[in-house]
Amino acid sequence: MSHKPSENEDMQSVTSRKSQFSHLSTYSSSVGGTDSRSDTDATRQVNTSPTVGKREEANVLRARGLVALILLLATAGVATAANLLVKQQERNDFENKFAAYAIEIVTVARARANKFYGALESFASSIGAQAAAEHALLNTSWPFYRIPEWSVQAEKLAELTGVEDPIIGMAHIVPEDERDQWNSFALQQNPFWYQESIVAEGYTEFTTQELVNLTVPFIHFYDPGTGFKPTPVTRPGESLPLFQAYPVGLFPGNPVMITNFDSLLSSPQTEEIYQITKVTRRPTLGYTKIEMDTGATFPGSQIMQPIFNGANTRADSRKVVAAIIIRLPWLDYFKDVWSEGEADGIVVVLESACPNKVSEDGRQNLSDSARDIVTYQVDGPNAVMLGEIDLHDPEYDALGVSETFVDLVIDQSELPEGSCVPVVTLRIYPSAELEDSFQTDTDVIYTVVVVGIFAFTTLVFLLYDFFVGRRQRRVMNRVVQQDRIVSDVFPTAIRDRLYQNQAKQKISDNDVEPDDGPLGLDETFYDRSNTIGSAPLADLFPGVTVVFADLVGFTAWSSAREPHQVFILLETIYGAFDKLAYRHSVFKVETVGDCYVSAAGLPEPTDDHAVVACRFARECLKKMKDVTLKLEVSLGPDTSDLDLRT
Repeated sequence: MSHKPSENEDMQSVTSRKSQFSHLSTYSSSVGGTDSRSDTDATRQVNTSPTVGKREEANVLRARGLVALILLLATAGVATAANLLVKQQERNDFENKFAAYAIEIVTVARARANKFYGALESFASSIGAQAAAEHALLNTSWPFYRIPEWSVQAEKLAELTGVEDPIIGMAHIVPEDERDQWNSFALQQNPFWYQESIVAEGYTEFTTQELVNLTVPFIHFYDPGTGFKPTPVTRPGESLPLFQAYPVGLFPGNPVMITNFDSLLSSPQTEEIYQITKVTRRPTLGYTKIEMDTGATFPGSQIMQPIFNGANTRADSRKVVAAIIIRLPWLDYFKDVWSEGEADGIVVVLESACPNKVSEDGRQNLSDSARDIVTYQVDGPNAVMLGEIDLHDPEYDALGVSETFVDLVIDQSELPEGSCVPVVTLRIYPSAELEDSFQTDTDVIYTVVVVGIFAFTTLVFLLYDFFVGRRQRRVMNRVVQQDRIVSDVFPTAIRDRLYQNQAKQKISDNDVEPDDGPLGLDETFYDRSNTIGSAPLADLFPGVTVVFADLVGFTAWSSAREPHQVFILLETIYGAFDKLAYRHSVFKVETVGDCYVSAAGLPEPTDDHAVVACRFARECLKKMKDVTLKLEVSLGPDTSDLDLRT
C-alpha cells in the first residue's frame, strides 16, 4: 500500500524548503547557486544562436559574391586592357611600318626618275654633238640626220628609264617648205636604220623590205573623216614627224610603221608639250594619262626632251631642232621595290596637276580642271593599276603620305597662255589588306593567358574558401552547441556576462584546435582557473516574490509507481509550469523533487512582482488539475487526487 504523508509532514517539508530559498528575496546568484534556468531563456538562446549563425553565413555569402564579382570584373577589365594594348601595339607597328614603306616607295621612285632624267639629258646632248660633227663633215643640217646605231643607244636609255617596255621615238622638226625634201630623205634612210635595228634587237617578225613596204612615204596623220587612213599633212607651220623608233616594228593597233607620223597631230596634249619644250628649252612632262588620236587614254606620261643644234644643251643660242619623245608607263616605277610577300596592299595614287600662273600675291594654286589621277596597288615586287580615279580607302586618309614625285621647276609665267607643265605627286595610302597582314593572334593569346591566370586564382580562392568555410562551420556548430548548453544552465544576462569575462581573460591559440568536452563544449568551458580571484557574478534584487509550488500527495503516489511514470508526471507538470512562467515573465529557479521553485521580479526587476507571482500561482493551480486529469488514464486513477500547494 502506498504511504500518504500527513498534512503536517507536507507542511513541514514546504516550510523547510521555503527557508532554504528565502535568500532570493535579497540576492540571486548565478554562479554557485543554480544549475538550471527557465526554458524560456533556453528557447530564446537556441533560436538566437542559429539566427546569428545564419546572419553571419549570409554576410559571408555576400562577401564571397562581392569577391567573385571583383574577380570577374578584374578578369574582364585586365583581359580587355591586354587585348586593347596588343591591338594598339599592332596598330602602331602597322602605322610605323607603313610610313617606312611609303618613304621607300618615294625614295625608289624618285631615284629612278632622277636617274632617267639625267640619262635622257645626256643622251640628247650626245645626239646633238654627233649631228653637229656629221653636219660639219658633210655640210648638211637639221632635220636631215639619221642617228647611227640607233637601237643600241636607245636600248641603253631604255634600261635607265626604270620601266620594262618604254617607247622611245626620235622626232625631227621639219619646216613646212622642207616637207617634200624630208619625205625623200626618210625614204632613203629608212632601210638603213631598219636593218641596224633588226640586227641589234634580234627582230624577226618582218624583214627590212617588209618594214619598208609598211612605211608611209610622207609626213601624215590619221584622219577620222577618211576612216583613219594615212593623210598627208598640208597644214601651215612646222611638223614633228617620227623618224627612228625603239623598239623597231609595228606598235600594237598600228597597221603600218609609225615613221613619218606627225606627232603634233597625234593629240592636243603632244602639241602643247612641244610648244612648252620650244619655249623653255627644257624637258617637258605631260599628264599621267596620254591621250591618243583615237580618243583613248594611256595610263602613263609623255616626256619630251629637246635636242639642240650643238653639244651644249644649256646655251640659249642653240636652237631646238628635234626631240626625243618617250611614252612612260608609271606602273613600272612601283615594281620590284620589295621582295615577294612583303608590303602587300599599298595603294599609290599618282596625280599630275597643273599649277596656275603665279598670282599677284606670289602663290600658286592647283587648277581642278588640269588634274589627272591614276591609282596603283603595290604587292611586293608586283604592281597593278586599279583605275584612272582615286580608289584609296578614305578610312586611311589620316595615314596618307603625300610627296612630290616629279617637278621640273619651270616658271609657269614663261609658258604660252593656257599651257602648263604639271607637277606629279605621289599620295600613298595603306589598305585593309596591308593592315590585316599585321593582325596576329597575339591579342587572343594574351586574353586567354590573362583569363587563365584569373581562373586559376579564382580556383585557388574557391578551394581556400571551401576549406575555411568547412572549418568555420565546424566552429559554428560547436559554438551553437555550447551556447545551447550554456543557455540551459544560466540566465541570458548571466550567460552574456560570463562570455564577456571569458573573452577578456581567455588566451587564444588560433593554430591549436581545443578538444571537445563530454557535452560538446571546448575545454575552456571546464577550466575554472581563470575565475579564481575574479569578482562573483551577483546582483541585488530588493523586490522579489518567490513562489514554491509543492505537489501534495506526491510521496505516497510516487512510491507506488515505476520511475518512468514518475518522470512522465513531473516532466508534464513542470513543462506546463514552464510555459506559464514564460507567459507571466516568471523566472524558474529550480525544481527540487516535487517542488517547483520560481521567482517574480528577476532577473528583470518589476514593481508588480507580487501580483505577477500570484497570477502565476493561480494559473499553476488550475493547470495542475487539468494535467492530472489527462494523465489519470495512463498513470492510474489516483493521479487526479494529487494537488498543488503554493
